[in-house]
Amino acid sequence: MTEALTIAEAASSPFSGVDVFELAGWTVVEGFPRPLFDQDVWDLRGILGRPKQLSGGQLIWDFTKINNSRWRLVAKELMIAYCAPAHPAVAQLPHAYRTPRALATTGRVRGLLFPWLNWLTSQGIASLREVTQEHCQRYLAVRSTIRDKHGRRLRAASPSQQRAVVTAVMDLAFYSDLFTNDRYHPSFRPWNFTPPAVVAGMPKQAENKTQPVPDHILQPLLAACLYIVDTLGPHLTVLLRQVESRPPRHGGARRPNPTFADLARALDEHRSTGDPLVEMTDRRVNERLAAGWNPDDPLLRVNFLALAVRVGCREVRSHMLTPGFRELAEDTVAKVGLAKPWGREVAAVPRADTQELVPWITPLHTQKAQDLAGVARQAALTVIAAVSGMRNSELAELLVGCRRTREVGPGMVRHSLASKIIKGQKLGGLEDEWVVLEEVHRAVELAEQVHLHAGPGESLFGRIGFHSGYTRALRPFVNGPLGRRLGLAPIPDGTVNLRMLRRTLAMELAYRPNGMLAAKIALKHLSVVTTEGYTARPGGAQAKLLAEVNEHEQERNLSLAAAEFRNFQQGILPSGTGAHELIDFFTHVDEELARQEATSPHVRSSDQDLRNLLAKRAGTLHLGTANYCWFADPGKALCLKLAGTPNATKPLAGMCDSARCPQATHHPCHRPIWAETVTQTKTFLGSLSRPQKTERIRLRAELDRAQRVLDEIDAAGSGPEQEIHADH
Repeated sequence: MTEALTIAEAASSPFSGVDVFELAGWTVVEGFPRPLFDQDVWDLRGILGRPKQLSGGQLIWDFTKINNSRWRLVAKELMIAYCAPAHPAVAQLPHAYRTPRALATTGRVRGLLFPWLNWLTSQGIASLREVTQEHCQRYLAVRSTIRDKHGRRLRAASPSQQRAVVTAVMDLAFYSDLFTNDRYHPSFRPWNFTPPAVVAGMPKQAENKTQPVPDHILQPLLAACLYIVDTLGPHLTVLLRQVESRPPRHGGARRPNPTFADLARALDEHRSTGDPLVEMTDRRVNERLAAGWNPDDPLLRVNFLALAVRVGCREVRSHMLTPGFRELAEDTVAKVGLAKPWGREVAAVPRADTQELVPWITPLHTQKAQDLAGVARQAALTVIAAVSGMRNSELAELLVGCRRTREVGPGMVRHSLASKIIKGQKLGGLEDEWVVLEEVHRAVELAEQVHLHAGPGESLFGRIGFHSGYTRALRPFVNGPLGRRLGLAPIPDGTVNLRMLRRTLAMELAYRPNGMLAAKIALKHLSVVTTEGYTARPGGAQAKLLAEVNEHEQERNLSLAAAEFRNFQQGILPSGTGAHELIDFFTHVDEELARQEATSPHVRSSDQDLRNLLAKRAGTLHLGTANYCWFADPGKALCLKLAGTPNATKPLAGMCDSARCPQATHHPCHRPIWAETVTQTKTFLGSLSRPQKTERIRLRAELDRAQRVLDEIDAAGSGPEQEIHADH
């Protein structure tokens, strides 16, 4: 073995002496370094087109963090092999990846490979040829538990994390023939090359574990964000610009210290205008108290630096507070008082709950006013993510000036955002355009306005830290005194992230019209723009979102059909013109399940058997506001006949008359809607005057129809099945 290692060490790496950018096929931004393969630290921050969600630290690959210096070359060769699969030395490997791995993915592998190599060192392993399956099993057991920095167990690692660990260990075997300095023994096959997902115990068809944002969190969150964007946004932008334009403390032309005459003049200006002196922050007040100030001193909270800046100076010394100046300052405080510098006179806005007009903000110190930019930015980001479904990487690629508006008809415009698809694309991404609602367009506009120093083409959000912005800026503002004063409902505890918001949007669109987004966003319009985005760019990101929506719709339809079949078995029947046909279908399904059970008496029918029988019928289900539409035969659809579009492939929900359509059914879940219609119509009738005979006739007809539907729902839900069939 010693002889083999000596030969390996003597060999030269096929990448030695070559520019890393040249090997990987990357383009470097002018002015950035081009590291060589033989260097132990690669600075890759100059990659042109790198994803904006990658931080600078993620692009500095420091191989000196591998304790065994011989394995640093192994790690470098593996990283280059990931990025340059077409290189002759890599292309001949039978198990190598055939397409370049994403920059972010390759960077994550470092976080898996380096710990594996350092763990081997800690176990006394000096050569990869000494690694056995026992080492792999022990290491996987170590990485199967997440621990804190003190070694205390926090939780078990997820199967996906364990799979990534196994993949990193196996890749050293797959690329073994490439390595020139050290490698596994030729006969060693980690886990016998069993697929990493199997080793990690992942199910074959892993269910999407990302949960939607719970309704009790989503509703106040979205309401607060829209209120900040639409109501507070214009005023907040003005305030931030005022703060930004204040005289700098350390201006180059400013004098270091004011004279007594300077300070006296500043105090005179305050007295003559009635403008309160600037109040000191609590932190600085505490510093003064610690330095020996008297808590009862009337000047304890006076910001003398603000006086100095007012007269063109950048600091003020404590020895300048002479008795004469103190007397003058105390007199000024007594006459004009103290106040925080920003938001003293602001516009009134309607409260979110009562619509009562209140000042949109209370006076603030400079830092608190600047913090409002973070609140606005996070509110805008939340609206964009929740209502468009854009991924983290796509949000990070939004630039200042990304908004697009195109007129599509008289008084009609289409809003869109220019971005990039990063996931699954080559380095640099794929140019894409998202068709969005006006609410999203306004949110992007606010994000641009609070990004005071960014010019056109600069990153709008940069690397997105949604969690920190949500927990440190947005939620404290909404749940704090300012949010309560504006009538914002508090946001309960709970996790919210971008993946959850995307899944929530997909499910809300799929399960419309009963979603929480309907409280603030027109779901019909949202569905239209999502479909428009898919139509405009069939291969774009909105196509993938729409595919997720369709998957949820299929699952929703099967669940609803199964639930109504269970109701049918319990004697709770549908009503409406299409009820008889649906009841006949459910009867057929019930008989088929009974036949299957009689054929195999020892095998009970499962939910999957029922779902298989319902699948075709469930595929025709469309949700109406107050009914189910079983769109099995377009020729029978009343809405298509009324619209004169008999060849349409979907029902026209806006023209639905479920009381007369032969494919519409009503169920107990629709009863509250019809009951509310009856109540409201009766109220309107009672408020009509005698001359309004035409309106009375129309409302009476609507009341009779709604009452008939309501009575049918009640009768079908409580009456025996035989009575329905007798009517049939």
